[in-house]
Amino acid sequence: MTKKSLALALLVLGALVTLAPQAAPAAAQAEVSSRKDIHVAPGETQDKIFSLGGHVLIEGKVREDVMVIGGTITISGEAGQSVVGIGSRILVKSTAVIGEDLAALGGTLEKEPGCTIGGDTIYFQTRELGDKLFGEGDGLFQGLFSFSLIPIIVVIKLVIIFLWLIAAVMGAAIFPKPIAFAAGEIRKSFWPALGTGIVAIIVFTMLVIMAALLSFILIGIPIALALGVAGFIIKAFGRLAVFYFLGEGLLRALGSKRIAVMGAVLLGLFVFSLATFVPVLGFLFGFVMNALGWGIAIRTKFGSRENWFQKKPAC
Repeated sequence: MTKKSLALALLVLGALVTLAPQAAPAAAQAEVSSRKDIHVAPGETQDKIFSLGGHVLIEGKVREDVMVIGGTITISGEAGQSVVGIGSRILVKSTAVIGEDLAALGGTLEKEPGCTIGGDTIYFQTRELGDKLFGEGDGLFQGLFSFSLIPIIVVIKLVIIFLWLIAAVMGAAIFPKPIAFAAGEIRKSFWPALGTGIVAIIVFTMLVIMAALLSFILIGIPIALALGVAGFIIKAFGRLAVFYFLGEGLLRALGSKRIAVMGAVLLGLFVFSLATFVPVLGFLFGFVMNALGWGIAIRTKFGSRENWFQKKPAC
């Protein structure tokens, strides 16, 4: 397998994950499930399929992509675009027709003679995938990471996700309206918020460096502590607004009309966490969402509709 093939697979995965909130219009016949079997019977048609840990059986037709993380994919019918399995058991029957690529990252892949695949077939077993990404010689990210560090990195990521889960539950319960308001402003001013966030992060980093230099004298210590508290508050609120933005977008795409803040925030946390596990693309996605969170927290003044700097008229 070539680096080009691996990069193509990661690009497909990254695009599907990062664009999940806009994956389907409200009227689309999209099937999204978690640990639930999906069966497209002969003569039936679905627009697209996304499953987490479920068993997907396609005997009819799927117009667009099929993506499964864990679980199984058995296809004897037709998929109009790509079929992607992450750690899945994939069986492609002889009557199957796949319009574009077939990608299996981890798991197993079995193709019967006679099946039709319009694009590339990309298959990496778990060990081979690790070698291609982090192995010596021609590893795609050779010198950047050591494969032996991957379990440690995964554990650290899971701990961070758990901490954000606690913060998400507490924040959504205590500040539901400010979070929802700030998330709504993301749609109205996405690029201004992103620009504000990038500038804010740069300024904050410079202030932290200055405070670190001043720490050699006593005045720098309280400044550093104050910056740490301020940075934590801005990042926490902004991240919860981004979680709501992602979760609400996905729920609306699936046709939900009444959306609870808690449910949207937790779903957004799941989408965000899943995206960050994608090499390179996940890092870029996380950076953009982090900057967006900083920007929207500052621009909306933590979800407040009032202008903190405008003097109220005297009564």
